[in-house]
Amino acid sequence: MASVSVLVVDDAPFIRDLIKKALRSHFPGLQIEEAVNGSKARQLLARTSFDLILCDWEMPELSGLELLQWFRTQSGQEKTPFIMVTSRGDRDNVVEAIKAGVSDYVGKPFSNEQLISKVRKALQRAGKLQQLRARPVATGGHAQETITSLLGSRPAPVPPTTPKPAVPVDNRTAARSTARAQLRVAGQQFACVIRSLSLRDARLVVRRGEQLPAVFDSAVLDLEQEGEQGVARINGYVHTLAALEDRMDCEWVLVTLKFVDQDPAKLEWLSMLIAEGGH
Repeated sequence: MASVSVLVVDDAPFIRDLIKKALRSHFPGLQIEEAVNGSKARQLLARTSFDLILCDWEMPELSGLELLQWFRTQSGQEKTPFIMVTSRGDRDNVVEAIKAGVSDYVGKPFSNEQLISKVRKALQRAGKLQQLRARPVATGGHAQETITSLLGSRPAPVPPTTPKPAVPVDNRTAARSTARAQLRVAGQQFACVIRSLSLRDARLVVRRGEQLPAVFDSAVLDLEQEGEQGVARINGYVHTLAALEDRMDCEWVLVTLKFVDQDPAKLEWLSMLIAEGGH
């Protein structure tokens, strides 16, 4: 192993690739290993030491929280930086992770600046940053997010109503009007209307604002079904953007979000939502 090593744990290959690309571009010489879920990561951690762990929360077989709880019981691993990378930003979840010994928290969707800022801080605290030729990176306000700030605020709630664009909704729209949706991309939140939904992707209508998502941005689609408690957070990335009218001042934009989640529970929830929409 190299002098500084990191383990990336996520069941979504796209997210793992996104993290690895960001780390390699800012930290030359960093040794990166990956695991496809918490169970595989535990096997790897049982025989190999790492200087930093970046781990998703929601994974099949063994969740990120369960991996963290096990990891902190291992000899000599009480202070190894363990950063949770997840769409779970609720206060109760953050408190639970803190009690289990999490070092820091990166909320999905994240920008490269947010991720690198947290990694740099963790390596510096562990005394490992000086061993790398870390490149400077501009950080914005979102990159300064800390556990304290997460505890002091909650994600903006899903709006009680979503805007109704003056465009026809196609015949394969899932969930009809029974699901509320919000798209989150790198610190931005967009109320949206579901135009179509499948197990692979979602086509969403969002109102054009000062900023728009960019192709290949990591994203999270929050889905809240009427009459049920809780929100399903589906991880993905922006695949395409298209104006809904043939004019430059078009107010509505069609965003295609490709899902990267492989969590069986989320796929089952999506299947039920699609079935209720008549598909």
